[in-house]
Amino acid sequence: MATWTPTADLPAPPRTRRHVLIWIVGALALVLLGAAAYGYYIAHSALPQLDGTISLPGLSAAVSVTRDGHGVPTIVAKTLEDLFYAQGYVTAQDRLWQMDVMRRFAAGEMAEILGPSLVEHDREQRILGLREMAHKSEAALSARDRSYFEAYARGVTAFLSTHQERLPIEFRLMGYKPKPWTVEDCLLLGGRLVQDLNHGTYKSALIREKVLARLGPELTADLYVNTSWRDRPPLAKNRQIQEEKDPGSKDEDEDDEMDSGADNNVAGVNSSAAGRSSFAGRPELVPGSNNWVVSGAHTVTGKPLLSNDMHLNHQMPNLWYEAHLRSGDYDVVGVTLPGLPFVIVGHNRRIAWGFTNVGPTVEDLYVENFNDQGAFQTPGGWQAADHRAEIIHVKNQADVTVDVVLTRHGPIITDLIPGETRKIALHWTAFDSVHDPFFDVDSAQNWDEFKEALASWDSPSQNAVYADVDGHIGYHATGHIPLRAAGDGSLPVNGADDQHEWTGYIPFDKLPSVFDPQSGIIATANSRITPDKYRYSISTEWDPPWRTDRIYRVLESGRKFSSADMLSLQTDVYSAFDRFCAERFVYALDHVKNPSKRAQQARDLMRDWDGRLSIESAAATIENRSQYELRRLLLERKLGATPRPASGAGPAPTPTNVPTTSAEPFSWKSYRWFSSSIWLENVLMKQPKRWLPEGYADYESLLASAVEAAVNNPEAPQDLTQWRWGMFSPIDIEHPVLGRLPLIASWTGPGLREQSGGALTVKQVGRAFGPSERYTADLSDFDQSTLNTVTGQGGNFLSPYYMDQWKAWYEGTTFSLPFSRQAVEKARAHELVLEPGSRL
Repeated sequence: MATWTPTADLPAPPRTRRHVLIWIVGALALVLLGAAAYGYYIAHSALPQLDGTISLPGLSAAVSVTRDGHGVPTIVAKTLEDLFYAQGYVTAQDRLWQMDVMRRFAAGEMAEILGPSLVEHDREQRILGLREMAHKSEAALSARDRSYFEAYARGVTAFLSTHQERLPIEFRLMGYKPKPWTVEDCLLLGGRLVQDLNHGTYKSALIREKVLARLGPELTADLYVNTSWRDRPPLAKNRQIQEEKDPGSKDEDEDDEMDSGADNNVAGVNSSAAGRSSFAGRPELVPGSNNWVVSGAHTVTGKPLLSNDMHLNHQMPNLWYEAHLRSGDYDVVGVTLPGLPFVIVGHNRRIAWGFTNVGPTVEDLYVENFNDQGAFQTPGGWQAADHRAEIIHVKNQADVTVDVVLTRHGPIITDLIPGETRKIALHWTAFDSVHDPFFDVDSAQNWDEFKEALASWDSPSQNAVYADVDGHIGYHATGHIPLRAAGDGSLPVNGADDQHEWTGYIPFDKLPSVFDPQSGIIATANSRITPDKYRYSISTEWDPPWRTDRIYRVLESGRKFSSADMLSLQTDVYSAFDRFCAERFVYALDHVKNPSKRAQQARDLMRDWDGRLSIESAAATIENRSQYELRRLLLERKLGATPRPASGAGPAPTPTNVPTTSAEPFSWKSYRWFSSSIWLENVLMKQPKRWLPEGYADYESLLASAVEAAVNNPEAPQDLTQWRWGMFSPIDIEHPVLGRLPLIASWTGPGLREQSGGALTVKQVGRAFGPSERYTADLSDFDQSTLNTVTGQGGNFLSPYYMDQWKAWYEGTTFSLPFSRQAVEKARAHELVLEPGSRL
């Protein structure tokens, strides 16, 4: 029985309460400090060993691993099998968690570690069947290539087997351990890269189908333009472009000097302010990359320079892993993909190369006709569909089973298209084969051997530029690009007949190529590569030619270029299209009656603008926002307004004969096209009546209304001069796991920063997208070549190489890339020896 005490319910004296509060705060502080200390211990214990000796089973002889001041390894082995074993081991030292997550992401195995929110992602990956593709690719490997992939996989597994108690901290936080690495896993990551680069065009086909149903062929053809007078295919001869002069315009040819977009105010950036505005209208990103090569006639050394910056989604750690691999005559340096052997982009002792995405149309949609028995119609009768059962393991929940229905064209992807009811099959070249050509690319010694290596590369289709120490330069498109009985893949077609079947692939020797052009200049930036009257259809959706044209203008300026000049061009932030639009807005406001004071201020800012999307530019933001409003005014009445839930308005009407294929209601925003800027340029230059909205007497009044809408938006700043481009279009790179932890988030990624450049500048950037590396090969002296990635080599946030390259990437500087034995030795910061040892 409890005993009541008179003082039990009385408040404690003030001193006692204060002591209790102090004790609680102190205890919490100790808990936090303890947690931080434990986290630090776990992360620190996972740091790789960079010096000394490690004994490993499976090696035939000792392998040396020399790292430079940025953690870039030079791996030297006596045999190729030992070399790739060591490459796998060393890459896992720095990037094991990243490799494992990329493996799971590609295979559709994320829900197993993150729970039900990832089931839909996993469902998509299982329907696409990337692991099935990897399994098929493994079966097709040659004995030679199989031995190299097996060696790499053994190296990765050797690392994770000996570090089960010292795994990267992300494994501890997420509560799982990685499985051994396999050859199939290597090829799975290669398949994921194919998915990133050569997949998704079917979504444009579905939207285009709806647009056609609503607008008819003439307006649809306007919107889906795929050529421009600005196109610069690699095979085209040099030409002096004579532009149409508009009222008030300036001659672009007078501005062929490069303007670096170096964001050199890292310390002073107000990252909390960047991107704070929530209103729509940020730059529409057209993903792409740049590469070019110039002969010795255009360089200060008399030998070629080759540059490449591949633009991809940002991630933390960054995608590429730099490495130098040497065994006998195999001697190659550049960027590698963690999880795969070989070097992807770089140079060996004689040649250098780089890639951009072709952007081919390599997937078609077939509307299949199924009967009640689950068979689909073919010209030869009804055929039973195949089924593949996929089991998705879900953390803390029951498994999810996915029934993948397979037709003669490919899997039924209806479940991946919200609102779709038709049975739609996807035919994709990646389903046919995915071959890794990079050992042969790395080993090539001349143009003929380089072409031979590229000839076996089926996916993803790339623009390859080439240079060699003898002074030659070249270009060749690659990949399996379908030949069709009819059509071009731009719209869904009937799957029950053979009228749109693939009949083969464009022969490799018929793909665009050029060797030692008279101009001495070759450049690609994802825009059209086919010459006029080219007989085959490669892509129904090229990127617009703005970046390509800008690159050629600079390279054709008559200067003699150095490696530093190449970096300046890679970081160039001049946008010809945005300047063109600004001039049109200025001209319109000069010719309409009674523009508002804010519109007049906007006009004056744009009138003096040089077309550079620099961090501090207000004119760039005003022009881009006005361009957004102009697109809305042109498209809204034809394609429908965006629903406004707050006002109770219903969704915009959708063509009744075409099912909805987007999670968002169909509206003017549904129109997304890489060359939409060319459509807008055509409209503004030709001013056709069919595009002038009702209620506007002329295009000047339309353009003026767009500016008025932009500058009078309630969320626009009161002082237009403070509408900084860097705040409007920032960059945001955060670690997907550690970036969520308050105590260490700021140490684990750059975070949100202002940035220069935009969707159509050579320095093409977006909030989560940009140059994944910047590389220039100097064929006069490979030790003068340069390379940097976005953040660094390390995957452990405590590594000195985790973010040591960020400042250079952000500010537009770079690092030398040692290659000769003397240069490697001079740059040596660490030396590790991997020696043969007993079994694990």
